[in-house]
Parts: sequence; C-alpha cells; structure tokens
Amino acid sequence: MNEAPPGERPGLRERKKAKTRAAIREHALRLFREQGYEATTVDQIADAAEVSPSTFFRYFPTKEDVVLQDDLDILAIEAFEAQPAEISPVAAFRAAARSAFASFGEDELSRLRETTALILTVPELRAKAMDEFARTISVIAEAAARRSGRDPDDFAVRNMAGAVVGVIMAATMPWSEWADEHAGDDMLARIDAALAHLEAGLPL
Repeated sequence: MNEAPPGERPGLRERKKAKTRAAIREHALRLFREQGYEATTVDQIADAAEVSPSTFFRYFPTKEDVVLQDDLDILAIEAFEAQPAEISPVAAFRAAARSAFASFGEDELSRLRETTALILTVPELRAKAMDEFARTISVIAEAAARRSGRDPDDFAVRNMAGAVVGVIMAATMPWSEWADEHAGDDMLARIDAALAHLEAGLPL
C-alpha cells in the first residue's frame, strides 16, 4: 500500500480506490444482512456497488475476504512503527492497538462487530479466519523485525508476533463459554487487558 508523505492528503487515485473498496464492503455487508452470506453472490455485490466482478476481485480475492480483510491491521502496524524505540515490542503494539481503535468512528466499530459475528457464524469464514490469523502473525513479525533489526523468520520475532495474536484471540473471540460471558464487554478494553497481561509476562 502506498502511503502519502506525512501531512499530505492522498492523491485522487488513492482516494478513489479507497472509496471503491469501502463501497464494495458496505454493499456486501448490507446484502449479507438482507439475504444471508451464503445466498449472496459476488455478482450481486458487484452490481450493488456498481463495479464489474473483475473490479471486485482486484480489491478482494474472494467473497470471504470482504469480511476478513479490514483496515485495522494497517492502522495498527503504522502506529506500531511510530512508537518509541526504547519500549518493548509488546508495549509498542499495545499502544498501537489503542491508537488504531481511537481512529475508528462508531460506524467502523459497528462494522468490525458485524464482521466478527459473521466469522463466528459462517463455517467457511471461520475456517478461512485461521489463514488470516497466520497472515497477521507474519505482518506483525515483519514489523517487529524492522523495529529490532532482526529477521522476520527469527524464532523470537515470530514467537512474539504469535503471542500477540494469541492473547487477542483468547480475549475477543467468543469460542468458549468464558468469552460468551464477556461478549458484552468493550472490545478495546479486552484487547488492552490481554496485551497488558502479555507485557507483564502472563502471570497467573
């Protein structure tokens, strides 16, 4: 993803691409609500967003990716890389998560809750989410490697990235009775608490 220099507004091409991507996702989620995920086709989504199916696939490789991909990881990695060098990687990611969520308006947070619910209730989404978690681990590892001057495949780097993703999954994904009981809790508060626990060394 090409970023505009600090302080400069993204160019017209980038703004149009972001607008098209947002429109595709918005119409897809509306159709999923109205007629169900399984009954909704890529052609229907493309038609509603007034783009061709080939344009849809330029933005989202599959229908599942409309739900699984979001801008949160991009924002979090940008914020992570902006953190002071003297703090630990976990502390830096905790601060980055706060920053990323703070940039979200209520509409974005509502969409995040909606896509999370879809992932948990649609079998093919739930299965493919495992691939997305693996991708996220790699993205975090690459950012942590740049920060530390180490290789992204370094065991300690990938282990740290996996721990970050793991504690967030444990705290936010309602795949257990414990998480069901805490489903009404604020998502950001649970993520922050999970990362604080990891930062403290996971004491029991």
